[in-house]
Amino acid sequence: MASTTLGTTLGKPSGGTADKTRIKPAIFIDGEAGTTGIEIRDQLSKVDAVEVLSIAPEKRKDPSARKALMSEVDLVVLCLPDEAAKEAVALADELGARGPRILDASSAHRVSEGWTYGWPEMDATQPDAIARSRRVSNPGCYPTGAIALIRPLVEANLMPADYPVTVNAVSGYSGGGRSMIEAYLSEKAPPFELYGLGLEHKHVPELQKYSKLTRRPIFVPSVGNFRKGMLVSIPLHLDTLPGKPKARDLQAALAAHYQGAEWVKVIPADDPSVKAGRLDALALNDTNLLELRVFGNEKFGQAVLVARLDNLGKGASGAAVQNIGIMLGVET
Repeated sequence: MASTTLGTTLGKPSGGTADKTRIKPAIFIDGEAGTTGIEIRDQLSKVDAVEVLSIAPEKRKDPSARKALMSEVDLVVLCLPDEAAKEAVALADELGARGPRILDASSAHRVSEGWTYGWPEMDATQPDAIARSRRVSNPGCYPTGAIALIRPLVEANLMPADYPVTVNAVSGYSGGGRSMIEAYLSEKAPPFELYGLGLEHKHVPELQKYSKLTRRPIFVPSVGNFRKGMLVSIPLHLDTLPGKPKARDLQAALAAHYQGAEWVKVIPADDPSVKAGRLDALALNDTNLLELRVFGNEKFGQAVLVARLDNLGKGASGAAVQNIGIMLGVET
């Protein structure tokens, strides 16, 4: 990957002209100094098929400098807080036809009209929709796991759209933003805590919409004293589902939906990685993998669906790099 930093003059980057004569697609990560931005840039450093352009650090909050760089690139990746992401989109809109395509890693546009949800495995048509779209919203980490488990069951008529779903999840503290990260690094945070107990977490709208649920799910997130890693779990009373399916029926529906998927794997409940009925939240760190499991107890007619992922991998930067590859038509 070629990398160029624009200095205070904001002239054309060395090795390229203002736009269409570049040999490689050019990318600007707006917010590259944040947790997700750093991870995306690090992953793209291993991709020779793209060029990442940067603004000098003192220009990162200069709207005119950012807008000028936006006019130079093919794709802007937004790694910003929600309001700042909306402002960045407005800047790009001012460029009109010269504006870049946008991949937004914030939650600002995940359920907005005109934006494509950037989860390629959601259904068979989604990769093509992402490839064609000028505006793609990267999924949230928690919804990635929850939607992966729920949507195939709704589509297979194993779970009604109005089913009262409860989603419980735990993440490493890196997903909680700067203040949470600083609290854990300074040892001021507790080892484990629930949050979002007002039941209005910002991930709920996308979780409900893309799971195809008509009833708002209950979502209870939590954070542990580890940097990254995630488990998302959904408990079910099987006799409350249509036809009273077995756990193996749910697993079969998931396996059929994700057959052939590179980054989503449906793992048997008796897989050797599950030891003594325990599942390690950190096992997929530094990968773009998402693992799905169905644990059941036929005697009690109960099951729990579980998704495991790296909240900074398939839950953030890994998903973003995957979407970048699809949007630009390059191997990542």
